[in-house]
Amino acid sequence: MILSLCLPAAIPAALFLLQEQTEHAAKFLGIPLPIWQILNLVLFLAVLTFAVAKPMAAAFRKRQMEIEERGRQAEKQRAEVERLSHEIRERTERLEREIEEIRRQGIAEGESARAALSQRAKEEAQRVRQETGEEIERRLAAAKAQLRQAAADLTSAAASEIVSREVTEEDRRKFLTESVSRMKASR
Repeated sequence: MILSLCLPAAIPAALFLLQEQTEHAAKFLGIPLPIWQILNLVLFLAVLTFAVAKPMAAAFRKRQMEIEERGRQAEKQRAEVERLSHEIRERTERLEREIEEIRRQGIAEGESARAALSQRAKEEAQRVRQETGEEIERRLAAAKAQLRQAAADLTSAAASEIVSREVTEEDRRKFLTESVSRMKASR
């Protein structure tokens, strides 16, 4: 490849050298020196082509294939990143919807619990009022009974005192006889 590029440029240079060298022509093995120089140049370019250009071209091809492979890998990675990004967006949206649903459920459950607690508190207050009323009635009845007993005791004591002051011995005998007669009659 390099030889094909350099050869057209080398021919006019070689002809120019040949023309100048003909005046001072020196020969090696019977061949003029400029021809030896041209042959030497062609041989050098051929060796250069096979020794340097082919390995360099192979290295460039290998490097180009590596770059293309990296490009394909980068494209795969970009597609994977895009897929993961899309998946993350979907998951985030789903989580946000779930959070909103949980928030709504929490609010509804909170309202329901508040209403249930309020109802239970009203029922408990009603029950306490009823029990308190019943307790008040029991204590009032007990207090009335105590009052009656105290009034009866006071009345009895007052009557006993009055009777003991007003009833004479004769009245007692009369009561005793009447009581005994009634008992006999009731048998």
